[in-house]
Amino acid sequence: MLKELTATRFVTPLREGGSLPGLVEADDRGTYVMKFTGAGQGRKTLVAEVVCGGLARRLGLRVPDLVTLDLDPVLSLGEPDQEVQELLKRSGGTNLGMGFLSRALGFDPLAFEVSPEEAGRVVWFDALVNNVDRSWRNPNLLVRDGDLWLIDHGATMIWHHNWSGARALADRAYDASDHALAPFAPDVASAAAELAPRVTEDLLAEVTAEIPEVWLADEPGFESADALRRAYAEPLLTRAAVVHDRIEGIK
Repeated sequence: MLKELTATRFVTPLREGGSLPGLVEADDRGTYVMKFTGAGQGRKTLVAEVVCGGLARRLGLRVPDLVTLDLDPVLSLGEPDQEVQELLKRSGGTNLGMGFLSRALGFDPLAFEVSPEEAGRVVWFDALVNNVDRSWRNPNLLVRDGDLWLIDHGATMIWHHNWSGARALADRAYDASDHALAPFAPDVASAAAELAPRVTEDLLAEVTAEIPEVWLADEPGFESADALRRAYAEPLLTRAAVVHDRIEGIK
């Protein structure tokens, strides 16, 4: 399960992303980027972050640590921005925190070289989870101490917005022509040979077990949170074995 913390101070909003995350301090004295249940994309964005972050970490990709952050809406009282204040008020309870990567810089393909092996691993992973938000326009990649870090996985697994059509959506090809790492000759075949066998039913059960139950409650068409967890795992398990043959737009 994810480490459970309590937000103690709202530091500042981060306006780079569409979901308006914020920088907060927690009761472990750590600093986190918080994503809110009350944001426009709702709790499914947070579920996607947990699934993709947990899966990426287990596959050896660098992602920030994830925690849950309990938010008391009273923290909104010290926030002068009305929009942010309303967001905090709507988001009382369990939210998501991602470890703040101090000293990290935004990825610039002209300033940072990525090996074909590492590029292939990232492209393969993004194809697996159908990440549509890793383009050269918005890489959602950070560089710290020479290492590449993956962030912001809310725009993944589009099938969980339409469970009735999940199988068809999960079977679609992945267009990597605009991927931020496409210019680095990603070695997708090697990545698939290494990573696909590691995406097992047991691994995905471990990953989906980290989704807070409160974010899975009352999902139409599912009788329990565990049934919904299995629904998250099944397309990924099926897709892992074949997705390398469905990546388009790279040489």
